[in-house]
Amino acid sequence: MTDRSPSRLALVAAFLAVYVIWGSTYLAIRFGVETMPPFLMAATRFVVPGAILVAWRRARGAAAPTGTHWRSAAIVGTLLLLGGNGLVTWAEQWVPSGLAALLVASVPLWMGVMNWMIEPSARPRARGIAGLFLGFAGVGILVDPRGDLGADPQLLVGALAIVVASSLWAGGSLYSRRAELPDDPLLSTGLQMLAGAVSLAVVGTIAGEWARLDPAAISTKSALALLYLIVFGSIVAFTAYVWLLRATTPAKVSTYAYVNPVVAVLLGWGLAAEPFTARTLVAAAIIVASVVMITTEVSPRTRSRAPVDQSSPSSSVTRSHSV
Repeated sequence: MTDRSPSRLALVAAFLAVYVIWGSTYLAIRFGVETMPPFLMAATRFVVPGAILVAWRRARGAAAPTGTHWRSAAIVGTLLLLGGNGLVTWAEQWVPSGLAALLVASVPLWMGVMNWMIEPSARPRARGIAGLFLGFAGVGILVDPRGDLGADPQLLVGALAIVVASSLWAGGSLYSRRAELPDDPLLSTGLQMLAGAVSLAVVGTIAGEWARLDPAAISTKSALALLYLIVFGSIVAFTAYVWLLRATTPAKVSTYAYVNPVVAVLLGWGLAAEPFTARTLVAAAIIVASVVMITTEVSPRTRSRAPVDQSSPSSSVTRSHSV
């Protein structure tokens, strides 16, 4: 990165990419699983950009990953891309994309709780604790069997699977902070994508998805959705995200966490006629407010420390559920 400040136009374009593209990936997933098996579709989505990232960074002189790097990438990639993104993709066979995005927005809640359990000194302050309680209350409103999900068992199971997926993503993100991964963040991300793609393909094979995969039955809409996820969701928006981490403050970049679900809900409602009930509106407001409270809180320990380079050494993929 040069010393020259980035232009306002470049910043706006990058933020729009992260806000709109990542917010739209939930609807693209919903379109993709209409005619493609979920785990194999997700594996294809990540193996292509993963291979591109690894080949590109190695060609640019990044050191070859060690066996330990691959092992760490396999653990992180499995937790994030199989446990996190894979379960979300599977659940979106029944769960509307907007509801999925709102449930995924609970990732900062799980990270706050898990980080507190792992490191008691990282106990959130009063504002953060209030945000945690508020956020989980919002999740409870969404998955309450007495509400909108109660009439459809598959929808309820899918929503609960996304809650589990969010906790696995949070756990993988926290593990990645201590894992031995390549210093090059893009190479590290590529390794995690490749490892996650292998895990997704294995689970898809066990689930018998190869027998259900009929290329002739894949609709144009599903094929275009997969292409969109690969090119825009995993390459364009991710590149913009990594660039923003260097061009502006981490606090501003983190705003994607509460913009993405809003974009996803609006797109699902406008383009796929997904239901938008009063219960969903109330839960959305509660969850987004709680995420704002948590992500903008500064603990006493953080106040006394110098800013950390958010882009290294761990992979940026661990900070976004929408990659």
